Amino acid sequence: MEDNFKEVSYSATTVSELMIPAYANFGGKIHGGIILSLMDKVAYACASKHASNYCVTVSVENVEFIDPIEVGEMVTLYASVNYVGTSSMVVRIKVIAENFLIGTVKHTNTSYFTMVAKDANGKPTKVPGLILETKEEVKRFLEAIKRKELRTSYKKAMQDVRISLLVEPEDKMLENERCILRL
Repeated sequence: MEDNFKEVSYSATTVSELMIPAYANFGGKIHGGIILSLMDKVAYACASKHASNYCVTVSVENVEFIDPIEVGEMVTLYASVNYVGTSSMVVRIKVIAENFLIGTVKHTNTSYFTMVAKDANGKPTKVPGLILETKEEVKRFLEAIKRKELRTSYKKAMQDVRISLLVEPEDKMLENERCILRL
């Protein structure tokens, strides 16, 4: 391994857990919070292994549950570092649910966790660079750069919207919406 660089495969992490009745929501499906908690754990394990440091979650992107997860299914989370900054890493997590009884496998969601490595004093610390060995790893690295750019432009656009809302009359903007103003 090159000095202060690590392969994506070095920290790739897989976690599997059987979905038990205690994880179900009122609708009988696995509660989204359970899945988010598992995702946060696997993101931590993956990022900490890459960084060789304690890591914290700073953002979660693209949490969209495509398919519900049922009690009795085995959920497997695949995590890998897709991008590194100075102290941050983007960890991609793909969630798969498998039903052993009927023999189905479904992709339930893919999300991106931005993790930051911390030193012993709780300050952000530099992480190793990333060695990209496949075209897929290069594609994911470039996608992470693009998502970062889009996030920056989205934040700017939302800031502009907030400013415009201070001067635009609310009643005009809400006239075709399903709401009633009682100010």
